[in-house]
Amino acid sequence: MTTETTAIRMFGALHTIRKERGLKSVAQVILPPEGRVAEEIALELELPLDKIEGVFINHVVYSIDQVIRPGDEVAFVPTGVPGPHRFMLGIQNAGKKK
Repeated sequence: MTTETTAIRMFGALHTIRKERGLKSVAQVILPPEGRVAEEIALELELPLDKIEGVFINHVVYSIDQVIRPGDEVAFVPTGVPGPHRFMLGIQNAGKKK
């Protein structure tokens, strides 16, 4: 089975949480070809799930039950993004699992 390393970025409060723990705000995660669910990756990275509103995958916001595959561009989006930005970025529906 071939695996590939994918960069996972953290924005806002998630970035701060990682920095306060002495960790980088961009983590390298090894993913199998079939990918892994974003929530599993968040737990592996010790991110508080209650502080995650969604995940950008290839420039589109999804809920954290979305599968991340090798080569995807990924960033976790924290809760608390201000109103106008929520709509422009498509975050308003991200927290709703499909």
